[in-house]
Amino acid sequence: MHSNQLSLLVAFIFFSISSIAQAQSGAAQPPAPANASSSPAPAQPTQPDALLHDSGWSYHLQFTGILQWHPSFHAPYAGQNSMTSPQERAYSVTTTAFLGRRLWHGAALYFNPEMAGGKGVGSTLGIAGFPNGETFRIGNPEPTVYVARIFLRQHINLDPNHFENLTDDGNQVAERVSTSRITLTAGKFSVGDFFDNNSVSHDPRMDFMNWALMSNGAYDYAANTRGYTYGLVAELVKPGWTLRLGTTLEPIEANGPELDWHYTHTNSENLEFEKRYSIHSHKGTVRLLAYYNVNKGPRYRDAINDKLNGTDTTLNVLTGKAYGNKKPGLGLNIEQELTPSTSAFLRMGWNNGKNATWAFTEIDNSISGGIRIFGQGWKRPADNIGIALLTNGISQDHRDFLAIGGYGFIIGDGKLPNYGRENIAEVFYELKLFTNLWMTFDYQFVDHPAYNKDRGPIHFLAGRVHIEF
Repeated sequence: MHSNQLSLLVAFIFFSISSIAQAQSGAAQPPAPANASSSPAPAQPTQPDALLHDSGWSYHLQFTGILQWHPSFHAPYAGQNSMTSPQERAYSVTTTAFLGRRLWHGAALYFNPEMAGGKGVGSTLGIAGFPNGETFRIGNPEPTVYVARIFLRQHINLDPNHFENLTDDGNQVAERVSTSRITLTAGKFSVGDFFDNNSVSHDPRMDFMNWALMSNGAYDYAANTRGYTYGLVAELVKPGWTLRLGTTLEPIEANGPELDWHYTHTNSENLEFEKRYSIHSHKGTVRLLAYYNVNKGPRYRDAINDKLNGTDTTLNVLTGKAYGNKKPGLGLNIEQELTPSTSAFLRMGWNNGKNATWAFTEIDNSISGGIRIFGQGWKRPADNIGIALLTNGISQDHRDFLAIGGYGFIIGDGKLPNYGRENIAEVFYELKLFTNLWMTFDYQFVDHPAYNKDRGPIHFLAGRVHIEF
């Protein structure tokens, strides 16, 4: 069964179950015990003020539009995956509906139809840490509607005496759960919904826009071209820490639109330990990540040797020939509140760099860090400023592959005579205009785009509009 057919089938099941389960929605929340560790839920009004008020539904909507531009820059040569050197601008847009429905005790089903259109500058090519996290490597810029997420979540309470309230939000129905619990999630989602999260730098719709600031740039997490996959995630949540394990599908080809359902031959395994703490009342979190991908991603060294001995001169690492190629990776993710209005983050990531990048972007090691400052000091508490620096690198095998004329799915200048780490800085100011409307002004500086000292640097200016309800 193709993924699109499965998404439609699950969507049909979603609405069927929600109708059947409506009578059970009132029993979905356990009563607050007398010694609960969190405050009781606020009393509900006796008369509903909306059609779906307190019906077990959660419904939210977001819209994000980004206009990005770069001036012309130095480029003595170019390849088929190079960033265009003349000045260029591009516009991208996404709209997502977040629908959720409480089912039986501790369970909810979520459905996210999404529309995306436009493109990135340079057709989303030429920079490993691409400057617009809302764009995909898709040739057709026409707006397209598709199923982004559809998944079932089940909480299993482990502590009958201590509960906390999870407030209504995107892909979160209002519910009361144990502070010690097991949470199971199955269906279609983004791996980034669960792993390598960070409240300072993670969401290109509301904070830093660069791909390598959305997550650890070397985290080749399983996804189709638009960033979604099917899988199962299990989480053991305790008051001070969380352990999560996920298994998901890999794409059929590098950054391809279709997922490979031969699960016993190709899959991605993800393990993360998250520790929450406080230093002098300032909250912080440390996350340790390990992942292991098995897919058709060819080895760079094999492609080079085939080219040199004439066995296969194509240098093709996009489609793969056989299952069984393995890519391990690690990540460190830290966020720390410094003051009530300032928080900082640090990320470090590594993968073995021997096999072709298969899903995210062509980065084999990365370090990033930065701060966000909210506007209490200038009497604009909802506004914030973000400043981040990052540096990306690739393995020796990956460098040699690009130097001999190879192309990945996002970078490749036809040659690489002068390797250098791809260094990026990003600064933004986010202004809250109205209750549901934000506007952001963003600047990014990219030195050695696609690890090539002969090209660039490149300056990017962007404006972003974000609406959410």
